[in-house]
Amino acid sequence: MNSNIIFDKISKLPESSRKTLEENITLVSFPKGHILLKAGKIESNIYFIKKGIVRAYVNQNDSDVTFWFGKEGETILSMKSYVENQKGYEDIELLEDCDLYELKTTNLQRLFEEDIHIANWGRKFAEKELIKTEERLISRQFKTASERYNELITNNPDLIKRVQLGHIASYLGITQVSLSRIRAEIK
Repeated sequence: MNSNIIFDKISKLPESSRKTLEENITLVSFPKGHILLKAGKIESNIYFIKKGIVRAYVNQNDSDVTFWFGKEGETILSMKSYVENQKGYEDIELLEDCDLYELKTTNLQRLFEEDIHIANWGRKFAEKELIKTEERLISRQFKTASERYNELITNNPDLIKRVQLGHIASYLGITQVSLSRIRAEIK
């Protein structure tokens, strides 16, 4: 997925602003299993997924709790580092070999000050991330595991083929055995 499509998913930019933003990104590649962002560290980059899939998780009581999956067209960042310049709480693991567009947070902050269109684009990005977070929270609090699974396969049917079932079970807040039961009931 090219950077223009990814940027437009957030909000359309005038051509000159889009070009300025593109001049500040670098294409980077990392292998499956790479930990891109680390908990307890202030992260200085934002990534846009060109190719691949990732998961965000927190290690709790010696087990990983997955709370987000990202795939082509989505943005990877530690919101705590981005907004408050503080250490993040999550790890981001690449579940496939990934090609990513990298943008230094300092460069983005500078562009916000120089270009009102990019600043508004950044505001739209933050608003959309807030809505996604709210939707995940509401889903986790008020829907059953079966409803969450159905929502996941409806909105992201390719995840089942690309992500280990253990990560999906963790994301849904259930065991792999429970996930197997849910999947058997649906078939």
